[in-house]
Amino acid sequence: QVQLVQSGGGLVQPGGSLRLSCAISGSNLDWHSIGWFRQAPGKERDGLSCISLNDGATNYVHFVRGRFTMTRSNDGRTIYLQMNNLKPEDSAVYYCATSISNWYCNKMDYWGHGTQVTVSE
Repeated sequence: QVQLVQSGGGLVQPGGSLRLSCAISGSNLDWHSIGWFRQAPGKERDGLSCISLNDGATNYVHFVRGRFTMTRSNDGRTIYLQMNNLKPEDSAVYYCATSISNWYCNKMDYWGHGTQVTVSE
């Protein structure tokens, strides 16, 4: 089993920054890809960023590229999402997830519990 424990999030004003963390532990750590996702009320879940352990590349969806940065700790057990220049439309529940079967975050096997990000005056 794999456990993903998220931290960070909260309320921030437009233009502000937040950093989310996701600590990964468990017995099956042979993941193929790690990603961040979000879901706003009444909307489908969006993939935001993904690190592929196949080639080490980090990819971002267009609407966060240049504002959000995904990184990993040296031991690979913690991932981060630095979010800058936040906008009200970034308000959502954010999730981290890992896949042990897919290299490009197309099918995730383990999920964090989610953390709320609210961007508002």
